[in-house]
Amino acid sequence: MRNSLLALALIGAPVAAQDSPFIGEYGLAEGPDVGGGLLIRNDGRFQYGLAAGALDERAEGRWEARGAMICLTTDPKPVPPTMSKGTTGEIDGAVPTILVTWPNGRTIAGVDFTIGFDSGAPIDGYTQYDGWTMPDDDPRIPRWIEVREPIYGITAPRFDLTGADGGKLRVIIEPNDIGVVDFEGACAERTERGLTLHRAEGTMRFVRVGDE
Repeated sequence: MRNSLLALALIGAPVAAQDSPFIGEYGLAEGPDVGGGLLIRNDGRFQYGLAAGALDERAEGRWEARGAMICLTTDPKPVPPTMSKGTTGEIDGAVPTILVTWPNGRTIAGVDFTIGFDSGAPIDGYTQYDGWTMPDDDPRIPRWIEVREPIYGITAPRFDLTGADGGKLRVIIEPNDIGVVDFEGACAERTERGLTLHRAEGTMRFVRVGDE
């Protein structure tokens, strides 16, 4: 009986996967400054990776056939990064208007922000490693701040500042599974030289390794 159950398991879904023409290793064909790959395994799993400038992506999970296409599902499902309000502190002897850090206190540069006031136009800018501080000739007090991390697209609801904040804000980015792509139903179709993957962020072309 035990051998019969084992035999049934071995001739189930993995056997169907072994027959798929999608199985193989693919390289990204999107330009000289972008590198990446996609591995479609014969056990129904996939692995994905991409490097494009400061952006690094990765994912692994399950794939399944849907008609003439295969669709990817990241497994386990990634936990997206979050932003939260933290306790302000000094940088080089002064408390910046806005400071963005990781949970360990390491500062983050290049985070976009918009600062609003009781009157006048908002200020748009981006953080340096020591944060960002209001100009000396602008006496206005920030009343709210919106923050956007541009590389991984991390955002948060508007941070409203109270009198206790003194017009200052520290934002903590909790990375969680930063860089892990949530392929939920991203599907790929075969091409003459490889495959084309359709995902929410756009289309990606891959060439089967050995056919570049």
